[in-house]
Amino acid sequence: MFVPADFVVPLRLETPQFRLEPLGPEHNDADYGAWSSSMEHIHATAGWEESSWPRDMTLEENRADLQRHADDFANRSGFTYTVLEPGGDVVGCVYIYPAPAGTHDARVLSWVRASRTELDAPLWQAVSDWLAAKWPFENVDYAPRNVSRQTT
Repeated sequence: MFVPADFVVPLRLETPQFRLEPLGPEHNDADYGAWSSSMEHIHATAGWEESSWPRDMTLEENRADLQRHADDFANRSGFTYTVLEPGGDVVGCVYIYPAPAGTHDARVLSWVRASRTELDAPLWQAVSDWLAAKWPFENVDYAPRNVSRQTT
């Protein structure tokens, strides 16, 4: 079991820069536009260097992929969130799935579209903090970013 049966899976994460909500087929057009315009950038993002995705896909293939992620979410076998700007535009995704056998409870990947690269580190930091505060994982594999915390 990936998460305990009594664990209430968070449905949102909100920051002033973006919000996360479960990814589903309703995001198809905007999701497709976000990743298909940013394939080279995604492959250069920490954690994605060796991935076979993104790859060329049709809009219908993407819809099927989004349905698979929604089914995983419903079955509690993996959790994929779309990253939305305050205006509602899709700017990325976050994937929380079981880690391959080893020392980690979960493997997390995230990406932002090439036109919003400045959100990569803030997304990583917000998700890292969220995982530590709200999720039942002890040891998460999430490729680090160069983050400098701002102090006030």
